[in-house]
Amino acid sequence: MENKKDCIFCKIAQGEAKQGKFIHENDNFFSIPDASPVAKGHSLVISKKHFETVLDLPSTIWPELSDCIKNTALKIMEKEKAEGFHVNNNNFPAAKQIVKHVHFHIIPRKKNDGLDGKLA
Repeated sequence: MENKKDCIFCKIAQGEAKQGKFIHENDNFFSIPDASPVAKGHSLVISKKHFETVLDLPSTIWPELSDCIKNTALKIMEKEKAEGFHVNNNNFPAAKQIVKHVHFHIIPRKKNDGLDGKLA
């Protein structure tokens, strides 16, 4: 497991690293623009506490995860005039998880945007 003190998402959650303004926030999650977006408006929903994968998330905080995903998607769809969006979550290296801290990609989509198969 990645050391929590070296985890960039933990540093952002604790205010030790800046990543811009939060798009949405609740007690257990926050969302920010992705530093390497695959589409305009690509954002991340991140847990405030360090959990490596979705399998580590306590069942009790899933409603807050849903709230943060929903509110983030609504805000970026409106801002980007998107027609849809993807929610993507990678778990473990075989699934291309790079940062070992649970996070979800919200990727706004428009018809014929050329992103087919190019998800985070």
